Amino acid sequence: MKQTGIKKLYYSISEVSKITGLEQYVLRYWESEFEQLKPAKNRAGNRIYTNRDIKLVLHIKHLLREERYTIEGAKQILQSCLPESDSGEQLELLAEVGAMSTIHQKTDESRIRNDMVEIKKFLEDLLVRLT
Repeated sequence: MKQTGIKKLYYSISEVSKITGLEQYVLRYWESEFEQLKPAKNRAGNRIYTNRDIKLVLHIKHLLREERYTIEGAKQILQSCLPESDSGEQLELLAEVGAMSTIHQKTDESRIRNDMVEIKKFLEDLLVRLT
């Protein structure tokens, strides 16, 4: 996230688009998909994003674009790590959620590695029998 000298309390959708590198239509679409992402609206009806909203957008972006989760998979990750409640303390767990997705990835890699070792052993045994 681009750092500025002064942190604002609220950001417009165009500012969030620049900060996150996402198009405005993507942000609006993600609001419809992720129940945790619900920026408030001002009197004029424009979205106003908090720092918490921006952190959540960046985390969703990480899950979808870097971790390569589907939208449904990212929803499950967010729901398992963030309770339904909207309290600030629970939402600050987003950093931990990122760490948890890394743990999931390492666990998957470990399972794949173990499977490959078993397959290799099976093929070696088969080769010995055939010769």
